[in-house]
Amino acid sequence: MAFWSSTSGFTSKVPRKILFMFTLSLSVTYLFYSLMSCYNSLQFPLQDNYVFQGRLVTDETTFVTLREKLYSASQGFTEVERTTAISTVKDHAEAEQRTVEWIRTQASPTKSAAAYHTSALEREHQEFSTTDSDLRVNCTSDYGEKKLPQAIIIGVKKGGTRALLEALRVHPDVRAVGNEPHFFDRNYEKGLDWYRDLMPSTLEGQITMEKTPSYFVTNHAPKRIHSMARDIKLIIVVRNPVTRAISDYTQTLSKKPEIPTFEVLAFKNRTLGLIDASWSALRIGIYALHLESWMQYFPLSQMHFVSGERLIVDPAGEMAKVQDFLGLKRIVTDKHFYFNKTKGFPCLKKPEDSSTPRCLGKSKGRTHPKIDPDVIRRLHKFYKPFNMMFYQMTGQNFEWELEEDSESRSSQD
Repeated sequence: MAFWSSTSGFTSKVPRKILFMFTLSLSVTYLFYSLMSCYNSLQFPLQDNYVFQGRLVTDETTFVTLREKLYSASQGFTEVERTTAISTVKDHAEAEQRTVEWIRTQASPTKSAAAYHTSALEREHQEFSTTDSDLRVNCTSDYGEKKLPQAIIIGVKKGGTRALLEALRVHPDVRAVGNEPHFFDRNYEKGLDWYRDLMPSTLEGQITMEKTPSYFVTNHAPKRIHSMARDIKLIIVVRNPVTRAISDYTQTLSKKPEIPTFEVLAFKNRTLGLIDASWSALRIGIYALHLESWMQYFPLSQMHFVSGERLIVDPAGEMAKVQDFLGLKRIVTDKHFYFNKTKGFPCLKKPEDSSTPRCLGKSKGRTHPKIDPDVIRRLHKFYKPFNMMFYQMTGQNFEWELEEDSESRSSQD
């Protein structure tokens, strides 16, 4: 009698568990055929992974999702019963995976055809994606990705920024914009998408760069760049501020021959010796003043200062430091440079190439006009306290005062 009683209790529980697994099996089957029936109506681009209603469907997604639902719904079942149910679900999931593979074979483009997707499909895929990386990465139809820069040469004008950029572009892991974007000082209202579109495509492991020397003296540039990428690396090429000012004036003079002389522009009152620090050619050279604004947003560890003078006499040495700062292998070496005595600065060449070295354009290396030595002496005196402050802020001594002593001795001879 006890036997029949226990048997009766067992049979009363079995139908409920069988009904659960039967219902679950029907649900999986219904889900599977629903996906099959609506597949042709889905308008998402065909990729290696398929997107159904915003979810990524891979070979494991369906089984994992159903397994989680099964565990949540089967609490209280024995291990054997749970294993049986999971096996049933897995069988259905495997059948669905085989069908998805068949769909990929029949409906997806071949590998050769995939390389020639139309731009419309690419735009559709970009608009559909909503990942965080898409806020900073924009795929191109050629190769690689267009990224916002990870490093910027922010200054200074007439310091040697073009020479540095051209030398960096020799490195295979550097991709840089040729022209100056002036995004953070003149074109900021055009937005980051416009800025990123200016950048060259880069592959994994390559650095995207740009140079705009006016950023260093633009008040709102530090905050704007920080809001884009707080971990960005900044490069500043500095030069003796007196020599830099004369070079700046020489460039302007070549475009506007009618401007007053350097001596007239440099002083508010030459008799009293009052320097006109509001003149841009002189104001740019007050490096400590401008650096203070940048240090409010970036630590010195994210800045690298290049000596414009050493970039001329020892380009390989300065390039080694820059490559280290950017985390690059030292590929650009002394084999890449040839000193042009006519221009007075190094030119680039390929070590394995015997052709003529590639020099900067005619706008570089202009002959400076002759400036009254007394004016130069007064300017050195004006800049000296600012230079000392700049040395302390950067922890580097650029030894511009040695040039002043050398000029003084030569003027006395």
